[in-house]
Amino acid sequence: MLDTLMVFWAEGTNMTDMLELSFMRYALAAGVLLSALAGYFGVFVVQRRMSFLGAGLGHAAFGGIALGLLLDTQPLWVAIPFTVIVAISISWVKDHTRLAGDTAIGIFFSVSVALGILFLSLAGGRNADAFSYLFGSILSVTSSDLWVSSGLVLIGLSSLPRLWGNWAYATFDTEAAKIGAISTRRDDLLLIVLLSLTIVVSLKVVGILLVAAWIVVPAASARLLATTFAGMTILSVAFAVTSTVVGLFLSYALDLPSGAIIVLVQAVVFVVAMILQGKT
Repeated sequence: MLDTLMVFWAEGTNMTDMLELSFMRYALAAGVLLSALAGYFGVFVVQRRMSFLGAGLGHAAFGGIALGLLLDTQPLWVAIPFTVIVAISISWVKDHTRLAGDTAIGIFFSVSVALGILFLSLAGGRNADAFSYLFGSILSVTSSDLWVSSGLVLIGLSSLPRLWGNWAYATFDTEAAKIGAISTRRDDLLLIVLLSLTIVVSLKVVGILLVAAWIVVPAASARLLATTFAGMTILSVAFAVTSTVVGLFLSYALDLPSGAIIVLVQAVVFVVAMILQGKT
């Protein structure tokens, strides 16, 4: 790791050259915006033990991506409503049946992947496009992707402070939140919808296979070090953004897949957080 960082430092001029490339600027901007959003919502995923939901929604998006390819349209514009519908359906099944949340997630997870495989087989010849969403393709980020990312960040900011406070309250004491006349069901549904939007739009950064880690790992690292939920949120956003920036620069310098490097940098941060926790 030290050798890698020394190479990274020695090639600093190349990093400056990198920022002169428009597609790299788009990649960096999108990475920063979406990682901040992922870090923000990730604290609720970790604290509420919803990590399986993140993985489930990421794979549910595969069905929407494949449907978009079958319809020969922009896959993300199909994946967004598809994944939101899946998220709402999971919430409805959990609230209106005797099934546990992880069971509902597992059902919709499997059905979405099955539909994705079916749609891909019908689309024919579009497998390469599907693979770009499986593994991420941050360098293909466009200006329209940046506008969508910026819009999501604005929506996330608009949840401060009231919605964030309600979500935090319900995270630690759901019954007290209900007694306090907080509409936990409505707020939780909104949280799941915003989380699903974040996951779908983040697919170009890290891909379907790694998007759950992208959401969970920075928040898990923050959980080890923070003493308050507000502090955990701030640390999670900071870890997510820093890992994305460092990972993107390292992937450029070493000519390696950006999504994988970003998540590995997040893993290094997590290990450091575990070590520091043991010393406090």
